[in-house]
Amino acid sequence: MSKKVLIVDDDPDVRLFNTTVVEESGYTPIEAANGEEGLKLVKKDRPDLVILDVLMPKQSGIRLYRELKTDKSLIGIPVIMLSGVAKRTFLRSQKALTEFGDRPVPEPENYLEKPVEADELAREIKKLLG
Repeated sequence: MSKKVLIVDDDPDVRLFNTTVVEESGYTPIEAANGEEGLKLVKKDRPDLVILDVLMPKQSGIRLYRELKTDKSLIGIPVIMLSGVAKRTFLRSQKALTEFGDRPVPEPENYLEKPVEADELAREIKKLLG
């Protein structure tokens, strides 16, 4: 059975693009439109990789990323952050949350800024999943 990749993005066009790249790379895509849906799917389907947007309604990618990196049962799932938000802005938001009493989280393994080329995304996916 092929490895599962959870794509969490509120933009249907971005989800379609990511799904296509995931399928063409030989993996099975699972989709969520926001962080809340994404967290439910992570717990239910246990994906091998998460591709995560930062800014979304309901639960942001910032919060979902924190959950993935602080929950002992989820910590081993690799994450590719794929966002229009600059990496340093994302890292600043993580630092701010930590200052408000949350636990610190590690920097994302991979952070790609939109727009991303299909071959660059495919390369990062294969790097993490083999």
